[in-house]
Amino acid sequence: MNEYGYEKSERTRKVESSIKKGISFGTCLAIVISYTAWKSIPWAIFHGLLSWVYVIYYWAKYV
Repeated sequence: MNEYGYEKSERTRKVESSIKKGISFGTCLAIVISYTAWKSIPWAIFHGLLSWVYVIYYWAKYV
């Protein structure tokens, strides 16, 4: 049961799990792309915080 007094459905649990995995994958992808392109750990951390925004920007600008 959750805070609203009902149990989450299997579908809701799968969606939440997928979102969490997608966010972590996007962060890792942004860090790898950033470090490969700029060879800078601070920039990689910053771009990791931006996550999918940086990945889409990089793809649009350089691919």
